[in-house]
Amino acid sequence: MIYAVWIPLLMPFLAVPAARRLADALAPARAVLLLTATGAGLALSGLLALALLVVPGATRFSVVSALGELVRPTAGAAPAVAVPLAAAALALLLGCATAVARTVRRHWAELGTAAPAEGPAKGELTVLPDSRPDAYALPGRPGTPGRIVVTTGMLHALDPAEREALLAHERAHLTGRHHLFTVVAEAAALCHPALRSLRAPMRYALERCADEAAASAVGDRRIAARAIGRAALAARTDESAAPTRPRAALAAAAGPVPRRVAALLGRAPARRRAGRAAAAVLLACLVVSGAAALDATDDLHSSIEAAQVGHG
Repeated sequence: MIYAVWIPLLMPFLAVPAARRLADALAPARAVLLLTATGAGLALSGLLALALLVVPGATRFSVVSALGELVRPTAGAAPAVAVPLAAAALALLLGCATAVARTVRRHWAELGTAAPAEGPAKGELTVLPDSRPDAYALPGRPGTPGRIVVTTGMLHALDPAEREALLAHERAHLTGRHHLFTVVAEAAALCHPALRSLRAPMRYALERCADEAAASAVGDRRIAARAIGRAALAARTDESAAPTRPRAALAAAAGPVPRRVAALLGRAPARRRAGRAAAAVLLACLVVSGAAALDATDDLHSSIEAAQVGHG
């Protein structure tokens, strides 16, 4: 176990550089799924590895040994190493659990404010009387419809076809439940520092998914690209006066807009081979990390059995 248990903790440092290549190299929907699987899988494997590091040190205490019916501590490192290592791993586990719980609770609370109190509402759309251009999708809780929020300033900045494309973009965020993918990415980032770098490609891939949905809805990729570009330009004309969005919101004007516009217009470089290679690396990292965690678990289980009464 002493070697296998470290693999899940080190694997994210190898996986993240490959993950950054996915957003432009793969279809957006595939990139989102693979990035989600990567973040969740590596985070869970890392948490399991931390839990496995706690056990050998914990068995050095008589109370734990009695509960586990051990006649001797499990095989492993010396007490001078095992106990401090277990304490550090336990502290990390508790810190991760606390941070993830706070993030989920905060997100749940934000979902309860899906309908702004001000501004006329028409179906899923809420129009805020604000001259500052802004538009975003605000998801709701399960069973509660989300809202598309747009200011009068944004409506005035776009022509009718561009407004249709913008609303289709925000609607795609709601129907695709994209906020759940961002929560997974945020939770994974709290479990391992290397996984923080997955958040940006995840947000980009989600925006690309909505961009493609908008282009399909209006039947013209140029209109969708123009709507996204003009919306971003209008929203950033005076950044100091930009409206404050809820943290759960997803906005068409967010992220690297020039890259998204280039992708819609077919000007982005084709990187299919790079995408396949990056996907293969990520899948390999997931398999190796999961297998190492399971191998370490099995090794620890064998050590516990050997240390129990009747097996020593």
